[in-house]
Amino acid sequence: MTEKHRVRFEPVGIEIDVAEDQTILRAAAEQGVMLMHGCKEGQCAACKSFLLDGDDVEHDRYSTFALPDYEKEEGFTLLCRAHAYEDLTIELLNYDEEMIQSGLPIQEADVEVVANDPVTHDLRHLVVRLDGDLKFFPGQYLDFAVPGTEETRSFSMANTSARDGFLEFVVKIYPDGLFSRFLAAEVAVGDRLRVTGPFGVFTLRDNPGADLVFVGGGAGMAPILSLLRSMAERGLDRRATFYYGARRRRDLCFEAELRELEGKLPGFRYVPALSEPGDDDWTGETGFVTDVLRRAGLDLTGADAYVCGPPPMVEAALELLPALGVDGKRVFYDKFTTTGEG
Repeated sequence: MTEKHRVRFEPVGIEIDVAEDQTILRAAAEQGVMLMHGCKEGQCAACKSFLLDGDDVEHDRYSTFALPDYEKEEGFTLLCRAHAYEDLTIELLNYDEEMIQSGLPIQEADVEVVANDPVTHDLRHLVVRLDGDLKFFPGQYLDFAVPGTEETRSFSMANTSARDGFLEFVVKIYPDGLFSRFLAAEVAVGDRLRVTGPFGVFTLRDNPGADLVFVGGGAGMAPILSLLRSMAERGLDRRATFYYGARRRRDLCFEAELRELEGKLPGFRYVPALSEPGDDDWTGETGFVTDVLRRAGLDLTGADAYVCGPPPMVEAALELLPALGVDGKRVFYDKFTTTGEG
C-alpha cells in the first residue's frame, strides 16, 4: 500500500491525506474538498499554488506555459500534476470559499449509450443511461475512459441532474481525436462506457440580484446550458445574457430550446454571433463573440460572468470582462484544452 502524507491548505486551514500514487488535486476531490481546477492535465494553470512548507514534490508531465521552470524553482506547483512525498503546507492562490467544502464524492460508474446524434457538423449530442446514481452540480464534468487505452477525456454535463437516470453531453469531434474519433465512428446505442466524477468548479454561485453574463463557444454550450436549465428549474429571476460564438449558421445548436428559455427566464437573452457568416441569410451579430460583447457597450459592474469554450475565446473574454466592469474574482471559466486533439 502506498505511503500517505498530510497536506494542509492555507489560508483555509483544511488538511487532507494524500497517497504518493495520486495527485494532490485528485486526493482532495476524493475527500470532498473542491479545489479550483480546470483541465487536470497541467495545461491551464487554474490549480497553480505555492509550497509554503515542504518541497519533496514530483510532477507528472505538464506544460511549461502553465508552470514555467522559474516558477517551479520559486516553489509554485500544479496541484493536478503534483505528488507529495512528505507532509506539505500549500498556499492556495485561487480558491472559492463558497465552494471549497461543498465537494461531492468522486464515483466511478458504467453507462449505456442511448443516443449519439450530430447537432452540428462537428458536435455530437451524447446521451447515456447510468447504472446506479451519481450526484453532481450543474456545470460539472465527468471523465470518460477511452476503451483500449489508459487515457481519459473530460466532458461537461448539459443536464442538471441524474434524477431520471440519464446524462447529456455535447462533444466536439476532432478528425484525429482519440475519443471523438471513437465516438464518431464506433460508438453505437447500447454500447457501455466507464465514467468517473464529478469534477469542476464551473457552478452557479449564489449572488442574488447580480446580473449574469455567459460567454461560450463550441462544446462550451454544454455546461452553460446546464446552468441555464438549472436557473429555469429553480425559478431564478436574475437578469442574464448568453453570448455564443460560432463560425457559420451550421455551427449553432440548441437554438429552439434557448429561445424557449427566453420565455421562461425573466430578463434572459440569447445572443448568437457568427464570425464567418459567408453567404448565410444571417441578420444577427457578426464577428468574434468577444467583439460582439465589447460593441454592446455594457456596464457590467456587479455582474457575474461565466466563460466556457476554446482557449483563445476564453483568454479574450478573461481580458475583456474586467474592462467592462466585472470583478476579476467574479469571472468563472472553463477552458476546454485538448489532449492530442480530443
